Amino acid sequence: MIAFVRGVVAEIGLSSAVIEVGGIGLDVQCTPQTLSQLRVGSSAVVPTSMVVREDSLTLFGFATDDEKQSFVLLQTASGVGPKVAQAMLAVLTPEEIRRAITTDDVKALTRVPGVGLKGAQRIILELRDRIGAPTSASHALPGRSTAALAWQTQVHAGLVGLGWSAKEADRAVSAVADEAATMSTPDVGKLLRLALRTLSAS
Repeated sequence: MIAFVRGVVAEIGLSSAVIEVGGIGLDVQCTPQTLSQLRVGSSAVVPTSMVVREDSLTLFGFATDDEKQSFVLLQTASGVGPKVAQAMLAVLTPEEIRRAITTDDVKALTRVPGVGLKGAQRIILELRDRIGAPTSASHALPGRSTAALAWQTQVHAGLVGLGWSAKEADRAVSAVADEAATMSTPDVGKLLRLALRTLSAS
């Protein structure tokens, strides 16, 4: 799996960018928002997710790790493939997707091309307990900067990705918050391991 690519942007198209890595041009499928942040001739680091099919290998690129994690999680819902997941991220931010799913906002999800009423209801039903609450509501602590809270989003997403429910992940994140506060720079890997131990012991 290619987790990210780092290289010079060689070309930007309507739906993809070519990034030169070690003399090889990688075609990376991106949303319009991601493409708008790239500049031809400039160096870029793009989080990626590779989708393997019998007849193709497609690399999808994202502006942030949050977008990438949302892309992967969305595809675990029935009927959601990479194109629909990418379309959702083109219309809605990861935060808006979390809010729509946790508040049963079918109307927001049906704004996405290819997502009808039944599809939106299915996504909400299957992902409600796994998507996590909107970051601003579930992880914001008074007096803490956005940068200081980044570890909480990453640990929470990691736990949900490993199969824990959003509520369990919330509890584990809260349990390791004191440990994180002692670190000048939060060690996400260590905090994730501590969170897993907390869940395993409960």
